[in-house]
Amino acid sequence: MSAEDLENYETEMELQLYREYKDIAAQFSYVVETERRFYLANEVDLRPVNADGEVYFELTMRDAWVWDMYRPARFVKYVRVVTFKDVNIEELDKPDLALPEKGGFGG
Repeated sequence: MSAEDLENYETEMELQLYREYKDIAAQFSYVVETERRFYLANEVDLRPVNADGEVYFELTMRDAWVWDMYRPARFVKYVRVVTFKDVNIEELDKPDLALPEKGGFGG
């Protein structure tokens, strides 16, 4: 496999992952970003821990989806992350009515 073939494969995998993300994002309540991964989750708990003057974060998530093209299964029941780095948690909007995109339903 050439370097170009590998690059094309990785580009295609990333595109498939993005499409999957767009298809499933509305099923989740939170977007969570750590220094290593990006997650969608329905339950998130972030707890700062002080151990001997060092502060780290313990992050737990339930019913999550992991942005990782090398994982065979991206849906996980429970995730625990321990990190000294920043954690970003955003609550997703849940619109009451989602209109179909242009071109849907006979158009």
